[in-house]
Amino acid sequence: MHLIFFDLDGTLLNDASEISAFTKDTLSLLRDKNILYTVATGRTMLSAQPIMDGHVFDLPQIYSNGVTVWDPQTHQLSLENLLNNTEISTIVDVVLTHGITPFVHVIGSNDQHYIFHTATHHDVEKGLVYRYFTNSKAKLLPLEELPVNSQVTNISMIGDNDAIHKMCLELNENENLIAYSGPAMEGKNFSWMDVHHRHANKGSAVINLKKQLGISEVICFGDSDNDLSMFASADESYAPENAKDSIKNAASAVIGHNHKDGVAYFLRERFSL
Repeated sequence: MHLIFFDLDGTLLNDASEISAFTKDTLSLLRDKNILYTVATGRTMLSAQPIMDGHVFDLPQIYSNGVTVWDPQTHQLSLENLLNNTEISTIVDVVLTHGITPFVHVIGSNDQHYIFHTATHHDVEKGLVYRYFTNSKAKLLPLEELPVNSQVTNISMIGDNDAIHKMCLELNENENLIAYSGPAMEGKNFSWMDVHHRHANKGSAVINLKKQLGISEVICFGDSDNDLSMFASADESYAPENAKDSIKNAASAVIGHNHKDGVAYFLRERFSL
């Protein structure tokens, strides 16, 4: 039995960060053939679920690169490799030194999401707060109110390309941390960055779900560095045309562009949908 894992941004989603109508129909065709699928994304559960609303994803879903796994059937949330107090302080200190606002993502009791942050510094950060975070299900609080030993899944931020690049290099020198970054939708001068524990990765979460569900073969789709561990754990791995060259080189094959429903067209041919 196959189990398919989809990365979201740059892979299953188009350039408008949406699941297109054609891709939605393709997922329906997979269900008709009893072909299992789910998501494995670097996005937080809070960020991803509004995109997935209205689409059927019945199986456990991997968020924050494996830190969080949500089972929609049992409504259980599993957390692995959370950031400890020392690691949180290390990240926050680096980010504040570069004049960037850290957004600390916490899961509290009853799976309530919290985002603790310092004062915003520029319009892009303010836009992130007022256009997205305040309209989400998360509670926003000042960073100084972050309780000791909170369940911190990751710390995210957005800033100018140069600052993000420098922070990414610095934080990736820490043996306990891993940072990923990429171009922000807010403009070509800005990048996002997300930091979590180095032991958290999509590959480990994929292996765990494969065992849990008794799956014989795993197929995965992804476009960025955080997908490499998933590629290594899969029987087949595919990179869209828009993926980084290193990801294409690691994949079983390269498929169509994410904005041209590359994943959906491939699946229709691969499974004769």
